[in-house]
Order: sequence, then C-alpha cells, then structure tokens
Amino acid sequence: MHPSLLALQDRLQHSFSDPSLLQRAITHRSFSADHNERLEFLGDSVLNLAVSSLLYERLGSLPEGDLSRVRANLVKQDTLHQLALRLQVADVLRLGEGESKSGGKARPSILADALEALIGAVYLDAGYARAEKLVRQLFAGVEINPQMQAATKDAKTALQEWLQGRKMKLPQYRVVGTVGAAHRQTFDVECDIPEWGLTERGIGGSRRAGEQAAAAAMLATLKARHP
Repeated sequence: MHPSLLALQDRLQHSFSDPSLLQRAITHRSFSADHNERLEFLGDSVLNLAVSSLLYERLGSLPEGDLSRVRANLVKQDTLHQLALRLQVADVLRLGEGESKSGGKARPSILADALEALIGAVYLDAGYARAEKLVRQLFAGVEINPQMQAATKDAKTALQEWLQGRKMKLPQYRVVGTVGAAHRQTFDVECDIPEWGLTERGIGGSRRAGEQAAAAAMLATLKARHP
C-alpha cells in the first residue's frame, strides 16, 4: 500500500482487511469506472444512522423535528468538507486530469462525498460498529448543542419535516441521469413521494445539489397543493 494510504489509515484509526475498498473510496468517477459513488451512497446512510444515535444520546430532551434539524447541520456538505480537510483526504484523492486541473481536490462536494465513501468502505470492511466508531471519532471535535436547531433548514430537511408532520414516509431520491464531461458533470435527480404518486426533479453540480434542487421543487409543489 502506498505510504499516503497507510497514513490515511492511521488517521482513520482503521487498518483495512480489504485495501481495495480504501482505494475505491478515494477514487472519483473522473479517474476510473471503479469509483466511489456506490460507497458514498452506503456511507451516507451509515453516517445518518450513527449521527442520529449520537444525538439521541446527547440531546435527550429535544423532540424529533429538532433532532432532525440538528442532524441536518452535522451531515451537510460544509461540515463534511471540514471533516475531510482535517483527515487530509485531498492528499490522497484520485481524480481525472481534467478534474484535477480544475481544482477538484479543493471542491467541497468532492471532499464531502469522499468522506462518506470512506465511512461506507469502513462499514463494508469491518461492520457497523466500527463505522459508527469512526463517525463518533470524526465528530468528537464538533460542537453539538440544542442551539443548532435554530440554523436555517435546507430543502431536504424542510421537506422531511413537512412530511413527518403529516405522518408520511420520507421521500426517495434517485439519480436519473448525468450530463457533461466527468470533471464537469451535472446530476439530474428525482424526488419521489410514492404515497401521493408525486415526482419532482432537480439538477445540480453534485448529487447533493441535485437532491436539494429536487427537494425544493417538491416542497414548492406540496405547499401549493396543501397551503
């Protein structure tokens, strides 16, 4: 294993049984077909569960809606970007030439996605308990308090709370297409609410941005139909 990856393992405090998972987690789609997007998808779910458990323990007096808002602050791109910087993820990222030349190693969305991919890789390599330990380790230096509930909601959080307030299931997001060169892609994302047969779409420069755009479109539709 390359010394830079050994150093990353030290920072993660996890030695991979399957080093190919670590290699894939730091590989952007512009570099190889064997990239990190599936690991990112998995890591996103592990991250949300681990952070939810952490908040349930620390903020026992907060109701569900406020817990969701605090969690949204902790798993948003800006927070994950800062955590990725602390881990020095940019030092080991594998990017295509075009993406690298356009500043991809400094792009918050790429670093945040790589961090989620690393969490997903640890989950596959050693199970949930080890991945949860990594998440708690990452957030050990992040301030968590009830006042975070006052932060501005993003569209996905606002949509989730709107649905939860009506005892409805959470929306489903799906990437339905990508456009452009690997280093300049836009993501076309669907937001579905199966209970009502509603679908809205959004486009963004990353999967996250596409999901936010789709959630904003869905929220506007719901508020127009159910003011």
